[in-house]
Amino acid sequence: MARSARKQQILQAALACFTEQGVEATTIEMIRDRSGASIGSLYHHFGNRERIIGVLYLEGIGEYAARLEAGLIETLEPEACVKLFVSGYIDWVVANPDWARFILHNRGRVEAGEMGEQLREFNREHGRRIAGILRRHRDAGAFKPLPKECFVSVVIGPAQDMARNWLAGRSKTALAEYRDLLAQIAWDSVRQH
Repeated sequence: MARSARKQQILQAALACFTEQGVEATTIEMIRDRSGASIGSLYHHFGNRERIIGVLYLEGIGEYAARLEAGLIETLEPEACVKLFVSGYIDWVVANPDWARFILHNRGRVEAGEMGEQLREFNREHGRRIAGILRRHRDAGAFKPLPKECFVSVVIGPAQDMARNWLAGRSKTALAEYRDLLAQIAWDSVRQH
């Protein structure tokens, strides 16, 4: 099996174990058994369980970020850009509920761990790219004058809260049913009237 395929197999096995057993209860042996990888292969690719957690987290947010950035680059209108933050996020969560749940519950752990600086650097770089994409709309006066630090929270906050409730089983309505409504709320919250 190719190295990258083995690495992905280990990550998917880890995610399944974390989903079924919880992160704290999952052992490296459980991941090994589930993935079929040798203990040497696990340690070769990751070194330890905390790095598996960190890599799984970074790959998840990286996949969503890449989709968002690709869509934003192609999108020219400010309304479509803002709505893509929400629709892209909801689409990713609906397609990857276990991964989304894992990400929602493990950010602090990754930030505090040995991969924390990688996460912070990823977030800085992603934030710079997003700010660059949105700058032309902000400069053109398409958005309300909001502090830059608040913009993304205002746009994506309600969708993240709904996703958290849906992933926890507190919302019985399918998250996808709220996609267009939440996208419109995001746009209405930031557009210049």
